[in-house]
Amino acid sequence: MDDVVMYLRGLVPGRRAVLALAIGAVSGWIAALAGMPLPWMLGPMIGNTLAAILSLPIRGPDRLRPLVIPVIGVMLGSAMTPEMFDAAGRYATSFALLLPFLGVTAFVSYAIYRRVGRYDPVTAFFSAMPGGLNDMLILGGAAGGNEKRIALAHAARVLLVILFVVLFYGYALDVSSIEVARGTAASALTPLDWALLAGAAIAGVPLGRALRLPAPQITGPMALSGALHLAGLVTVAPPGFLIVIAQVVIGTVIGCRFIGVSARQIGRDLSLGALSSVAMIAVAVGFAALLTAITGLPLSLSFLGYSPGGLTEMSLLALAMGQDVAYVSVLHLVRIMLVIFAAQPVFKATRRKDQSGTKAPRSGS
Repeated sequence: MDDVVMYLRGLVPGRRAVLALAIGAVSGWIAALAGMPLPWMLGPMIGNTLAAILSLPIRGPDRLRPLVIPVIGVMLGSAMTPEMFDAAGRYATSFALLLPFLGVTAFVSYAIYRRVGRYDPVTAFFSAMPGGLNDMLILGGAAGGNEKRIALAHAARVLLVILFVVLFYGYALDVSSIEVARGTAASALTPLDWALLAGAAIAGVPLGRALRLPAPQITGPMALSGALHLAGLVTVAPPGFLIVIAQVVIGTVIGCRFIGVSARQIGRDLSLGALSSVAMIAVAVGFAALLTAITGLPLSLSFLGYSPGGLTEMSLLALAMGQDVAYVSVLHLVRIMLVIFAAQPVFKATRRKDQSGTKAPRSGS
């Protein structure tokens, strides 16, 4: 019993962490009022990054992070519904082009971080991946990469891509948006929904570890949640307030990673992230135009499907822009899964190749 009490006490954040969470919550609220994309993650990240630059007495609530990451995994899995996969069968060409699109996008972005930014190979690789911020942060950190730079790279990608998509739809395609509510109301969940979603979050992590999945904190709950939704046992996503809490904690942890980092260094990394994001968007536009030429799909739909933003945000934008939500959601879900499951083995393969290619022959003298 004493061990349990000590463990629970260890989860309670200290005063510095409480201050960081308070800054994160207020920053998220302000970002939401300002209409910022992904406000409850980017707001806390920006707020605590500024607090770190100003040397405020903050500390990241790192002990809470493993508790909220499975919530994000369950949320991703909730996008997997039978209706979506039925609709996705009509878009074989879109999926056929997805893998080369990801390869070109990652290659171009990697070249920017490696050649222009002079990042080390590990940090450059995971910064360049067109996948989720949390996923690449976990994988990149485990591989020895610079988590601060990886976090900034993906935060810049998400923010700039979403902003560009909204502007592209509004000005280039003349498509206006409608108001879309975020999250699922807690009252909409039955006791069975609560039990199944909680079970996916709790059991998914050890399942992911047992199956040796990459980033098991995310992929395990995502797989279990997806199976439950595909089977029709549950049809709703986690409640919105839990998703908000999870994003506030994760954004706060990310922002606190910049404690002791100069504003000049942060500015440099963000500039590289902006350059990489522009390159990714250019590749997305090119592949979307190719897909439209081949299949006749509207450019507004194909571009949204290939935009390298977050699954949740792109799905919400699809709904707001009156596009095929099932198509966009499935395409982005497959993209995230490809990146998560392929990033680690591809990284190991490229590292082995680099190491074997740099071995110089011994001199005979």
